[in-house]
Amino acid sequence: MTDRALRTDRIARIVADLPRLNDVNSVCATARKQLARGDAAFLAELGLALAGHLDEGGPKWQYRSVFDHLVRLLAARPGAENVRQALRLLAAVPDSVRLAASLLASGHRPADLAAAFTGPASNELRACLVHELILRGVDLDTVPGASAWAGTPHFAHHPLGALPLTPSPLEALADLPGYGPDGSCHALPYGPSGGEQLTARRTAEPLPPATETTTPEAAEALARAVANWVEESNGRIEARVFAFAAPLPVESVPAALLALGLDCLADAEPSALSVTACPPAEAWSVLFAAASTGGAYNNGVQGAYGRLAAWQSLAALADAALPAAEARAAACHWFAFDAPAPWFDRIAWDFGLAALTPDRRRLAVLAATDTD
Repeated sequence: MTDRALRTDRIARIVADLPRLNDVNSVCATARKQLARGDAAFLAELGLALAGHLDEGGPKWQYRSVFDHLVRLLAARPGAENVRQALRLLAAVPDSVRLAASLLASGHRPADLAAAFTGPASNELRACLVHELILRGVDLDTVPGASAWAGTPHFAHHPLGALPLTPSPLEALADLPGYGPDGSCHALPYGPSGGEQLTARRTAEPLPPATETTTPEAAEALARAVANWVEESNGRIEARVFAFAAPLPVESVPAALLALGLDCLADAEPSALSVTACPPAEAWSVLFAAASTGGAYNNGVQGAYGRLAAWQSLAALADAALPAAEARAAACHWFAFDAPAPWFDRIAWDFGLAALTPDRRRLAVLAATDTD
C-alpha cells in the first residue's frame, strides 16, 4: 500500500471511530502532532473528510468539535502553508469564517496572508479579515492583494464596506482576544469608568422638561452592539432617547438619569448611583467588547462585525449617521453609569452608557446586563 493510500486509510479510520468516542482529545492530539511535524495538509484532509458529516442528524458532536479544532490549529499557527490549508477547510464549511478571520489576523505575518486575497477564498472571509487586520493596526498594503480587493465593488457593497479602511483614534482601546490551541481569553471592560465622578446633587434649578422620543428603529440602532446578548444569551437591554426643552447642564446628568424613569435604575438608591464622564474611545471599547466577545452564553460576532456593531451603536447614541459618527461622537458628552439596582444582574456583564449631544438637548441611554 502506498504512503498516500495509508494516509487515506488512517483518516478514514479516524472519521469512522469518532462517533464512538466519549471525548476527542486523542484525535486533537494527533492533529497537533502532525502540525508540529509540518504536515498541515493532514489536518486539512482530515477536516475535509469530516466536513461531509457536519450536517448529518443525530448526536454527532464529535465531528464538529474536531473540525473546529482543526480550523483553529491551522488558522492560529504561523506560516503561509497553514494559511493555505485553513482556507481549504473554510471553503468547505463557510460558517466558520468570522472566528477564522480573527485567528488568521492574530496569528500570521501580513505577507503570509496573501493566499486569502490572491487565491480561492470567499468574499465574506476577505471582508472579515480586512477589518480584523485594521483593528490590529495592520497596514493593508503589507498584505499582498488586500488593498486591491478592498477597493473592489465586492467590498463596497458588503455590510462591512461602510467602515473606514484605517483605524480610528476612537478604536485605540479595543480589547482583542488572545488565542491558544484550545481557546481564547479576553478582558471584560465593564463596570465603573475611571473618569471624573459626578454626583446626583439637588440644585435650586429644576431639570429642563424632558420628553421620551424613542422609536423602535432608534432602540434597535442603539442596541446593535448588545443584540447578541438577548438573541443568544440571557441578556436584557434598555435603549431610550429623551429630548429636553432646554439645554441640560452636564453636571445634572446624574439627576436626569434618576428622573427619567429608566427601568435599569428603578429602586436604585440615589446615593449608590455612580456616574462618570468618559471619553468616546472608552464608550466605543465597551460597545466593541459587548458585540465582539458576547455575553454569558455566547461568543459574540467576532472582531469585524463587532467593529461594525460598535460603530452603529455609537452613531445612534451620538445621533449621527455612520460616516459622521467619529466627529459627532467627539463633540458629545459621554457618561458611564452603574448602580446596585435589581435590574442589573451584577455578575460580569453589566454596563450603562449615556450620550448628551453638543447642544445638550438630547440624551441617549443604553444599558445592558447578562447572566449565566
